[in-house]
Amino acid sequence: MTKAKKLQIAAMAALVAGAVLAPLGAQAQQNGVTRTDLQRHDLSAPGREAIQVRVDLAPGVAFGKHTHPGEEIIYVLEGQLEYQVGDKPPVTLKAGDVLFIPAGTPHSARNPGNVKGSELATYIVEKGKPLLTLVK
Repeated sequence: MTKAKKLQIAAMAALVAGAVLAPLGAQAQQNGVTRTDLQRHDLSAPGREAIQVRVDLAPGVAFGKHTHPGEEIIYVLEGQLEYQVGDKPPVTLKAGDVLFIPAGTPHSARNPGNVKGSELATYIVEKGKPLLTLVK
């Protein structure tokens, strides 16, 4: 394959990725939520990938109920964040705390504090499915 062809394929992949991720990013920015994609890699388990994202929530901001097509592992980086997972009572975590959310479990997050709250979210998800689905 020629170098020009490889560049063309890479450019097309970037455009497709941007088109898929842009709506989520635009929605997140409007709501006082900033998502920064850090890395994405295929796993040795067939059909699975790992995705890491930094999520920042402004003070008082909430991100509504949603699910993921796999597990989410959360590490709170700064501030405090309150999570509602399934039918369990809300739990408030501070920097250094962790949380595991099982695959497909509806959950939400909000920043009850007066400073930015940030998390490192690691997703182990089914490849090719939307990373996030809002729940009504």
